[in-house]
Amino acid sequence: MIRQVAHTCFYTDQLDTMKEFYAEKLGLRYAFPMKNPEDKIFGIYLDAGNSTFIEIFDREGAQKMWGGEDTSITRGTSYRHLCFEVTGLNDYRAELVKKGIPVTEPTVGLDGSRQAWITDPDGNPIELMEYTHKSEQLAR
Repeated sequence: MIRQVAHTCFYTDQLDTMKEFYAEKLGLRYAFPMKNPEDKIFGIYLDAGNSTFIEIFDREGAQKMWGGEDTSITRGTSYRHLCFEVTGLNDYRAELVKKGIPVTEPTVGLDGSRQAWITDPDGNPIELMEYTHKSEQLAR
């Protein structure tokens, strides 16, 4: 079952500037970094209240980590996905599959949360995230 929006994800070519804007100018609390296997920060989480977040990734770092072919960030292309926090991910996934909605198998992300993915009819990616006792979002 969907509980609430968990996060909105953006890609950027100016991670430090985006962090300064959202954290220092807008006042969102810097929650935690996302690091690649080389322990280099390539993304950040900013706390937007009530377990909701803004997730921002360096475009090149994210492409290196997960692949992709984005050549540049232009106005309107930095949005990456909407994420709903869900409870009972396995059961919810089974409901969606019964309704004919393709859903990826659940995996555990770098943040320790379980996730599965769907797309809306326009092809926009939607992450379904279930927090776990290891989720960085809850370690505050």
